[in-house]
Amino acid sequence: MSGTLYLVGTPIGNLEDMTFRAVRILKDADLIAAEDTRNSIKLLTHFDIHTPMTSYHEFNKLDKGRELIEKLEQGTNIALITDAGMPGISDPGEELVRMCYEAGIEVTTVPGPTAFASAAVMSGQPCRRLAFEAFLPKDKKERKRVLDEIARETRTILIYEAPHHLKKTLEELCGVLGRDREVTVTREITKRFEEKLKTTLGAALDYYQTTDPRGEYVLVIRGKSKEESQAEQQSRWEELSIAEHYQKYLSEGMDQKAAMKQVALDRGIRKRDVYQELLKEKK
Repeated sequence: MSGTLYLVGTPIGNLEDMTFRAVRILKDADLIAAEDTRNSIKLLTHFDIHTPMTSYHEFNKLDKGRELIEKLEQGTNIALITDAGMPGISDPGEELVRMCYEAGIEVTTVPGPTAFASAAVMSGQPCRRLAFEAFLPKDKKERKRVLDEIARETRTILIYEAPHHLKKTLEELCGVLGRDREVTVTREITKRFEEKLKTTLGAALDYYQTTDPRGEYVLVIRGKSKEESQAEQQSRWEELSIAEHYQKYLSEGMDQKAAMKQVALDRGIRKRDVYQELLKEKK
């Protein structure tokens, strides 16, 4: 029988957040695959865990992934850990999980702390609907595409950022979301110097112009309000004539009656008004 891949959550700062089950699974596993063995050895030593360890990270995830799949197929139980938090979230563990599903290998999780969820719940921002972006892309074209999507986002947005990139990212976010958009800047979650700054993007940028960013950050940004989203949509519709608006829906496959009704809803007018305008256009 094949082994099982255990996705084991580890503390994001405070070692007291390690669960009893996580310690047991790491002790009972045949092998631990760690993102950085030099970092993980400190955790294992603290909890008196002596299971053999191998490295699995972004730069060897394909070759080492195939090697780990072979071991799993031979019956080896493997625990996957990352430097901090849950493996698979903004992490190469995602690739190994995909490979396990393709090979028919059992995957299960041993839940633990996650930075973005911890930041969200203590941010004071709405948490019912979240959009997790992790780190913004480095590629300029891809980064612009993501920022354009964020500009339209109505859910609360969560972004990871390193201290040396924080000011640049805040500048870009001010550019697409405006300086007045609410944000909670969290850093060093669960650690000694944990900090939460509930403010605006503009005020946060001003603060870090005179204060050196330190530690790992999670930005929790309020999404666009329903009123802002509706006003923006209304503005876009007003750029089209009623006839152009109507033709847009016809080209998408709507029938005439449904298209007229949707145009009326979009513009906040009566369906009769849409019909009369279309008649004028026809004449």
